[in-house]
Amino acid sequence: MLSEDNERETRPEQGCEEETEPGALPVPDPDEKGTRRSEDSFSPYDMLQSICAAVVFGILIFIFIFHVTTVRGSSMNDTLLGGDRLFTSNLFYTPEQGDVVIFRTPYYEEPLIKRVIATGGQTVDIDFLTGDVFVDGALIEEDYIKEPTRISNGFAGPLKVPEGMLFVMGDNRNNSNDSRLPAIGCVDVRAVQGKAYFILVPGKDILGNRDWSRLGSIYR
Repeated sequence: MLSEDNERETRPEQGCEEETEPGALPVPDPDEKGTRRSEDSFSPYDMLQSICAAVVFGILIFIFIFHVTTVRGSSMNDTLLGGDRLFTSNLFYTPEQGDVVIFRTPYYEEPLIKRVIATGGQTVDIDFLTGDVFVDGALIEEDYIKEPTRISNGFAGPLKVPEGMLFVMGDNRNNSNDSRLPAIGCVDVRAVQGKAYFILVPGKDILGNRDWSRLGSIYR
């Protein structure tokens, strides 16, 4: 039988923490502090990875949601000029009267850009003597056109726009192939690729200069 003293000697040593006096602050472990600093640090590789991810994400958004469209021709003068680069989008978009839209038609290989004059269910009529345009019997204010609408291009009104279709015309009314032309007619809403919002880069004039005052929204 072991004595009490011998029993104490044979007990295995237990790991223990160093006792501190009451009210004393624990001394920080320098190795632990160094480890935490290492874990919280942001390496150049992490930064490069984050930048690459942001760039790829931005490119995907730009490709699938936003687009840059270049204007060809003069049918939208003076609102838009040939060579203008436009910011366009079709995100959650439903065409409305007055919008400038990009759409496809079998009449042309390239997309066209025109202004929506009337949507499905509305009735369009044009007085080619005065150049006035009426929608549902009301004269619409068109401060964006280059000149009054004098050329019919075969249009005979009044015309009720079918549901799901759009009646469109260029702002340069007497130099535009649009819904007045029987070969184009009303445009299917499903053919609309998006709405033009603002000019990103103005086109060059005949002298090769850009008028940067035209930069910005095309709805002024």
